[in-house]
Amino acid sequence: MDSAAVINRDDLAKYLAQALDINRFRDYCPNGIQVEGRNAIKTIVTGVTASLALLEAAAGAGADAILVHHGYFWRGEDARVIGPKQKRLKLLLNHDISLFAFHLPLDAHPDWGNNAQLGMRLGLAPSGRFGEGDLGWLGQPAPGVSTVADLAMLVERRLGRAPLVIGDPGQRLDTVAWCTGAAQNMLSDAVNAGASAYLSGEVSEPTVHLAREAGVAYLACGHHATERYGIEALGNHLAEHFGLRHQFIDIANPV
Repeated sequence: MDSAAVINRDDLAKYLAQALDINRFRDYCPNGIQVEGRNAIKTIVTGVTASLALLEAAAGAGADAILVHHGYFWRGEDARVIGPKQKRLKLLLNHDISLFAFHLPLDAHPDWGNNAQLGMRLGLAPSGRFGEGDLGWLGQPAPGVSTVADLAMLVERRLGRAPLVIGDPGQRLDTVAWCTGAAQNMLSDAVNAGASAYLSGEVSEPTVHLAREAGVAYLACGHHATERYGIEALGNHLAEHFGLRHQFIDIANPV
């Protein structure tokens, strides 16, 4: 007998909007429900990005709703419903599946957020925040992680991919700063916050020069790799809090 509970779609939307404080953020996309599906939600699927591959896997898993970090309708995006966008929206509408997306609110959440979850996996002890909206995190490295090389090896073990390291592997660590995804432009904020190393997902050409000149090690750990954990943690919370059925589906992405 199926013991999963059922929640109304709009009630779930209201709960998530409040829990993630979505109105606090000036974001690049709408946070919350992006595509309306059926009213009754029993099974949720979470994933990093609302790609067609994730939608197909979620539909096969019987999802009533899909929750992602990277959704649709980004600022400056072509508004026409053609090509890949048409295929994605058609699948959601044909299967009557709701799509929820949470971008900056999920990065920032103190418990389920991408930064909180990455810090936990790397054993970083949080000591503060930095940057616009306090999106960046500061902390102390785990016991036994005393150099940049130690930190890079830990990242590889925990995230399953070797980071690109800019800086001296033998450099001693003090305060470590981190912000997941495409947050390489926050390196200057991390420098000003007194970090000896900064971890993010991506790297750009100017990042290398700034890291070298500031004497702060930079670790590019992968956009997808650093943002796998927040949306899964949110789904686990909803499953526990409301009794919903939850499945996290990881669509591999090397970036």
